[in-house]
Amino acid sequence: MKPNNIVRLGLDVGSTTAKIIVVEDPADTVVFSKYVRHNTKIFETVTNLLEDAKTIIGNSIFSIAITGSAGYGLCEKLNIPFVQEVVATSVLVKKKYQEVKTLIDIGGEDSKMIFFSKNRAPDIRMNGSCAGGTGAFIDQIASLLNVTTEELNVLAKKHTRLYPIASRCGVFAKTDVQNLLSRKIPIPDIAISSFQAVVSQTLNTLARGFDINPKVMFVGGPFNFLSELKNLFITNLKLKKEEVAETNFSLYFPAYGTALSIEDNQPSFDVESLIHKIEKSAKNIIFKDRLNPLFKNNEEQKRWMAGKEKMKIKQVSLHEYQGEICFMGIDSGSTTSKITIVGQNNELLFKYYANNHGNSVEVIEKGLKLFEQEKKKQRPDRPLKIVHATSTGYGEDLIKAAFGLPKSVVETIAHYTAARFLDPEVSFIMDIGGQDMKAIFMNSKVKQSLRENASIDDISAGLA
Repeated sequence: MKPNNIVRLGLDVGSTTAKIIVVEDPADTVVFSKYVRHNTKIFETVTNLLEDAKTIIGNSIFSIAITGSAGYGLCEKLNIPFVQEVVATSVLVKKKYQEVKTLIDIGGEDSKMIFFSKNRAPDIRMNGSCAGGTGAFIDQIASLLNVTTEELNVLAKKHTRLYPIASRCGVFAKTDVQNLLSRKIPIPDIAISSFQAVVSQTLNTLARGFDINPKVMFVGGPFNFLSELKNLFITNLKLKKEEVAETNFSLYFPAYGTALSIEDNQPSFDVESLIHKIEKSAKNIIFKDRLNPLFKNNEEQKRWMAGKEKMKIKQVSLHEYQGEICFMGIDSGSTTSKITIVGQNNELLFKYYANNHGNSVEVIEKGLKLFEQEKKKQRPDRPLKIVHATSTGYGEDLIKAAFGLPKSVVETIAHYTAARFLDPEVSFIMDIGGQDMKAIFMNSKVKQSLRENASIDDISAGLA
């Protein structure tokens, strides 16, 4: 670096990642950039990024501004200018990519679309209220399929057709994915369909009332790492190759724009003084408006624990159990599967819990094999026969058919039956599951009201 050049540093601290970019005058040349996941360790990550930048800029004096969803709090503590993310992006397009008429930016927890017109302020659209159409949505689908996002992209390249997947919400999308998995739809088709859900959500939510005119630029982590996602957008928008604007700074776009937004009169630092300021701020964090503790003291906690013990289910090992018959219950949920084996006196003999990883039948089969292994190990010379089995949960019909079970039961009835066994006077049941929430109100053992996916406000008002 030339010693007399003006140095500007842009820092983008988002919901999942942090990006740093260093530019120097006179041509706003990028001399350093880095992208990392911060894993919620904001102060440590920013300090490490500054240390890395020091290898290039040395002890040069620089101006700095910060953007990103997690950057505002950092600005308040450090008294450093904050630049709104879409404003920073708009500044960069106007200065460096004037041919761009539409910019689509997908981040970890939001998505943005900016329309540029001559002699008019940019029209900015943003979705930050729902995971649909964001990187988090893709992460959820990849997790459900037990693959990385990079592997999801590779799988998507091998697809043969698209299937409809709910795009508005990750919860509903996972329900659709579970249904596709139960129908043995190929994983590559599910992968590309999840990308199409992102495309549909982004275009339907953000492009309403506006034509998407070329050139179009795609920026953000998902576009940088997931080529099939970008290709789907291009296909849906019917764009020609020359109508897509490319950039080498897709990952760093808001950070780059933030650096270019810094005015000449902003505070200046060297790396060491800024790191010292960050470390000092990290030590002086004061939490305001804390919630009251669950328990005022240890005695109150002990009383609560004692109350729980009254509801404790009796457990007996397979070796100690004297009976020769038992009963099995299987709960095939949206994200996990559970198996319980109970004896003649309702004692719990065996329990199993595991994530589905996209294949509940395989997980249940593994649990049953584990039960057989334990049975042979603990009672090699004594028979134990399952005389009845029932399934419940999201996949109750699938499990019933797959394993030839004689019966299945609606999940809410299973909840009520278990709750009544523990407490005959039960009046309210709440269940928070992988993809839904249920509240059941009872009066004199008569089910009074049931509502799935009720809001907290509904439940607290007694309307569920």
